[in-house]
Amino acid sequence: MSTEGLLAYCRPGFEPDLAAELTHHAGALGLPVYAKTERGSAYVMLLGAPRETLTQAIRLEQLIFARQKYALIDELNDLDITDRISPVIDALGGKGRYGDLSMETPDSDGARPLAGLAKSFGNALRPALRKRGLLTDKPNPKLPQLHVIFLSNRHVLLASSTEDDRSPWPMGIPRLKQDSRAPSRSAMKLDEAILCLMTPAERLNLIAAGMKAADLGAAPGGWSWVLAKHQLQVSAIDNGPMNPDALATGLIEHIRADGFHWQPQRPIDWMVCDMVETPSKVAKRMAQWFANGWCRNAIFNLKLPMKKRWEETALCLDLFQSQCGRPVLIRARQLYHDREEITVFAHALK
Repeated sequence: MSTEGLLAYCRPGFEPDLAAELTHHAGALGLPVYAKTERGSAYVMLLGAPRETLTQAIRLEQLIFARQKYALIDELNDLDITDRISPVIDALGGKGRYGDLSMETPDSDGARPLAGLAKSFGNALRPALRKRGLLTDKPNPKLPQLHVIFLSNRHVLLASSTEDDRSPWPMGIPRLKQDSRAPSRSAMKLDEAILCLMTPAERLNLIAAGMKAADLGAAPGGWSWVLAKHQLQVSAIDNGPMNPDALATGLIEHIRADGFHWQPQRPIDWMVCDMVETPSKVAKRMAQWFANGWCRNAIFNLKLPMKKRWEETALCLDLFQSQCGRPVLIRARQLYHDREEITVFAHALK
């Protein structure tokens, strides 16, 4: 009997939160599902309903704790290591044709060492799939992509995805290189947020040279430096010291003040915030900025508790939206460079 449903990757340790999020969305639609996962595995399977139904009902763009999401075709256990190809071919028979093949492992300590095995198996599997008409000779983005995921040398998941409902980065992880000039590693958080939470059109229209921004809790200046890199004029709000390299850009003004109390004299284009504070307090303060019309766009982090992180996330996002006092587009995601936090992009709608 085949196993089908949804498969989603997440940060190791956040499997219960992704499972809670997936079952919440499915439950809201009346779908009788259950989640299957293990702590530290970096993936969750949502089972109990047809994969086509779940794929259409739950889109990657609406998920916060998922890095990547696929339609789960089957789970193959206790494979004979002398012939893993035949069971894969049998499981895929009559289930369509694929435009590309991706060999993967989850981002977990147990699965990462299997990357070499997955790659070599893919070299043998591709011609076998093409011989049986299951895989096109050349990549075809109009057809679903096949994903073969190794969990152990005898345990494999088969899944598929379409171009409009998957992350463009393998395993949902954009590989960013830290700029040696950045004042801190936190700069990559904002770089990733701009890349992953904003569309290309939004990046073009909402981030432009000469715009004004405020960075609340700015020290040592990683996020201010990213904004200055985009030629924004930044007010860096923090009682602590700023990195001299950030101030050397000439676009950052350091204002010694408390980010929870400072406000601009006139409306500005952007506000960003990575302050360490309870998530509900941050959500309320961020909403105040939109309710008072102090900014049009914001990116901020919500530091999550150790338990019931999905419940806290949902609560804080509802709180933020309800207190904005105006229509606001909201996207949230736990990014690769995040740890115990999620990142939120908010844009005031006209």
